[in-house]
Amino acid sequence: MDKPLFELGRVVATPGALDAMDEIDAWEATVHVLLTRHVTGDWGDVDEHDQGVNRQAVQSGQRILSQYTFGERRIWIITEADRSATTILLPEEY
Repeated sequence: MDKPLFELGRVVATPGALDAMDEIDAWEATVHVLLTRHVTGDWGDVDEHDQGVNRQAVQSGQRILSQYTFGERRIWIITEADRSATTILLPEEY
């Protein structure tokens, strides 16, 4: 496993994200797998620009956003700039 790039802080998930992960029902959509991907720099389906923004954010202490897509379902993970919290949510819940 790659080394974590930043602190996650308090991890929370919305009911909608938890329901979506239950519906997906695949090992790659578990909370643990998604958080591991997020904290080690695999930001999923964000474009090249946003990947660059995330790389800068790791160094400068800004917000980090990952997006993981499973069929029609998208799950976001956002770590706050101050690293106090990481939230797992659906884009429509933002």
